[in-house]
Amino acid sequence: MTFNDAEKQAAERLIEMALAEDWRDTGDLTCKAVIPADLKGEAVFVSRSLGVAAGLPVVPLVLARAGGHAIFDPFLQDGSQVEKGSVLGRVHGSMAAILSTERITLNFLQRLSGIASQTRKYVDLIADLPVKLLDTRKTTPGWRLLEKYAVRCGGGHNHRMGLHDGVMLKDNHIAALARAGGAGTIAEAVRLVRWKYGKTVPLEVEVDTLDQLDEALTARPDVVLLDNMTLQMLREAVKRRNAVAAGVELEASGGVNVQTLRGIAETGVDRISVGALTHSAPALDIGLDYESRSESEA
Repeated sequence: MTFNDAEKQAAERLIEMALAEDWRDTGDLTCKAVIPADLKGEAVFVSRSLGVAAGLPVVPLVLARAGGHAIFDPFLQDGSQVEKGSVLGRVHGSMAAILSTERITLNFLQRLSGIASQTRKYVDLIADLPVKLLDTRKTTPGWRLLEKYAVRCGGGHNHRMGLHDGVMLKDNHIAALARAGGAGTIAEAVRLVRWKYGKTVPLEVEVDTLDQLDEALTARPDVVLLDNMTLQMLREAVKRRNAVAAGVELEASGGVNVQTLRGIAETGVDRISVGALTHSAPALDIGLDYESRSESEA
């Protein structure tokens, strides 16, 4: 996998901010003091633990923005499984350029590989079942495109990217509709959305009771999100959906973790959304190991 145009642009914006907070107007004071400008060298990015690689396309973007005096040669692609000791790629050229961008590149690789690894762990738990694992909008501000990219690297699927590309009707929307003088029902809200956008925009309705589910199924959105329902309620929801609205997908959310995921998936829901894929993913331990020989000696 690699970045699309939007993801590349997002990465470049983040790199600009990362360099600005690390270098300010002076650059790397340590390298300027002790590293000769013409000194060449090389180093390899190495995984210290089992996981999934993600974020490798960031490295050449960082090096290019830093002056282009070092080159990155990837040894694998994003989405690849890595073990302890796996080499992700090699960077070579100006030692000052390599040293002054080391922390920034590692921050990107560790964060995105951590999300990809967390996602793969969840995906593997339900790989034999006909259910999709999705992320949420619980992402780091500014990092959404890259974090959702990392979810795909781990085998997961993306929910809507933002408020701009999908409709999700929640209880607060229904309450606000009533406050504005409407009936304050799911059916009314769905009707208004369909009137505004037709079927050009995905429409999802969140419910937390089976009575609300029945109302939502009658209104026929694309997806009904079942919020924090018990396994018994989820099974009943699937039964009711199958009886009256087979074309409506059901999505389970809330209380999903590695201990509960399998049971939720076995209820027959179509989708499971998990905020922890992005908001609670630990960084994958990745280091940059410097080679003892310089590039000119190799």
